[in-house]
Amino acid sequence: MAVEAGGDLRARRRGAARSSRPPLYYGLRAAGISVFVALLAGAFLPALTTAVQWLRTRSLEGMAGFIAGTMLLGVAAALVGGSPRFLLAKDGWLTGLAGFWFLISIRAKRPLLFHGGRPLLEGRFRSDGTSWDVLWEREPAFRRIWRVSTAVWGAAMLLDAAARVVMAYALPVDLVPGLGALLWPVTLLLLQLVNGVYYEVAGLWRLTSGTAARSADG
Repeated sequence: MAVEAGGDLRARRRGAARSSRPPLYYGLRAAGISVFVALLAGAFLPALTTAVQWLRTRSLEGMAGFIAGTMLLGVAAALVGGSPRFLLAKDGWLTGLAGFWFLISIRAKRPLLFHGGRPLLEGRFRSDGTSWDVLWEREPAFRRIWRVSTAVWGAAMLLDAAARVVMAYALPVDLVPGLGALLWPVTLLLLQLVNGVYYEVAGLWRLTSGTAARSADG
């Protein structure tokens, strides 16, 4: 259903990378490693994953490069300032930048969520085989649906980012990595539910299946 459109594969990979950090962090802390060093170890994981991808394929997804670059900048800034709180807030700043990227893309030729949903749904889920390029040019409702859903994702990511930054500076340091790891799955689930209802109500599946066009012809 619409859940698949919101559950962009790249978002799932980012979520998996985030969820791998708390066990590493708490394992290092249990071994007596300092908060700062344990956080640095977790911060390097996304960059390492990106480096492995590049070595294997000699190519790099735009989002993966964006994440890795932001992570490395955050680590560099934390090393200069020596602040564990800054490292904890780094995920919030990264999510906030991604949220702004979603919002900015609303006015682009194609919004960001359109590109995320297309590989998963075009010609597969409730589709009569019509190209999404054709639907985009022919159906104003189709364009509006993807712009609105992209705006919803952008706003949700900004709220997620704000919560992460507040947690980083307001809560005990050792509590934040675990709560941060739980926050993204909750945000993603809510986004999927909201988008699922919106796509049904707005008529996305009637458009992709050709039902709307047949009704108009009739």
